[in-house]
Amino acid sequence: MSQQLSTKVADVFHRRFLELYAGKEPSARQIAQTPFETLRGIGLSNAKANYVLNVSKFFIEEEITDARLHNLNNEELIKYLTRIKGVGQWTVEMVLMFTLGREDVFALDDLGIQQAICKLYKIDAVDKKAMKEKMLAVSKKWSPYRTYACRYLWGWKDAPSAP
Repeated sequence: MSQQLSTKVADVFHRRFLELYAGKEPSARQIAQTPFETLRGIGLSNAKANYVLNVSKFFIEEEITDARLHNLNNEELIKYLTRIKGVGQWTVEMVLMFTLGREDVFALDDLGIQQAICKLYKIDAVDKKAMKEKMLAVSKKWSPYRTYACRYLWGWKDAPSAP
C-alpha cells in the first residue's frame, strides 16, 4: 500500500486498514473477503485496492507460510513474489528489509535512496543507467549490511537538517 506514497500518508492508510480488522493484522483470508469498495473507502486507489486483493489471493492459493518465505534467498523471493500483479522488485525489497529482516538488500530503484546517494556522492542523476552503476559500486562497500545503509540514507535524506 505504501508504494509511491510519503511515509505519513502510508501510515494513515495502514492505520485505516488495520481499523477494518479491529486494529489487528488480518490474515490473507480476511483480506480476500474484504469488499473492494471497503478498501477503496480507506483511501486506496482502484489499482492499490486490486493489488492488495491480488496479494492476499496469491498467498492463499500458494499456501504461503512464514517458513516458506524465510527459506527462499533474496533473488528467489523477488522472482516468486513479482509474479503477483502489482508487486514489483521494489515492493519485494521492502518486504525483505522490513518484514523478513534481511541485512543485505539494496533498494537501487528507490527514489529516496537515489536522491541521497546522488547528493552525498555527487553523482549526476541525468543518465539513469550510469547513475545506477555508480550507486551499485558505492553500495558494494556496504555489503553485507546494505539494508542498514539504506535505512541511514532514508533517515539522512528525511532529516530536517539534511544539507
